[in-house]
Amino acid sequence: MSLLHLQVSSSSAVRSPPSLPYKYHTTVTNASSTHSSFPSSSKSSKSSSLAVASSSTKHQLKNGSSFRVRSSLDTVEPTVGQVTEVDKDTFWPIVKGAGDKTVVLDMYTQWCGPCKVMAPKYQELSEKYSDVVFLKLDCNQENKPLAKELGIRVVPTFKILKDNKVVKEVTGAKFDDLVVAIENVRSS
Repeated sequence: MSLLHLQVSSSSAVRSPPSLPYKYHTTVTNASSTHSSFPSSSKSSKSSSLAVASSSTKHQLKNGSSFRVRSSLDTVEPTVGQVTEVDKDTFWPIVKGAGDKTVVLDMYTQWCGPCKVMAPKYQELSEKYSDVVFLKLDCNQENKPLAKELGIRVVPTFKILKDNKVVKEVTGAKFDDLVVAIENVRSS
């Protein structure tokens, strides 16, 4: 049994987060060899590690041999020191992967003026607090289910999580309130 780390390249035509802080680990088992292939894109502009939902799939080859592919989203390594863009599929695995670290989520929209004002300040916070995971969620139509689950009413909204639970919320472009909330959660 072998453990492969696969790097996935995204085409510039595909909307995807600029960097994802987790690894796509695939275990491929075959009696005679280990094999993996990915179609490549000539327009590839960004490279991201990608996680997929836990699964185990058996594949049959033309020559009669078979192999099993196992992948897991359960083991996620969140990144600190930067802001990571998440979506409805990647948010909870990253939060779970953070363990007991504080997680701060910036829920924004592309058209929101106050969100744009907060973005560089939020980036500075991510560089200041090396023990906190900073995430961003574009509350577009695609991510609406997660935004609804988290109870967003206005943008920007900052959700602070500890142990997979929302423990604080700051609504609006209130930078000082956000800093106080982060400090309070970190010290608790």
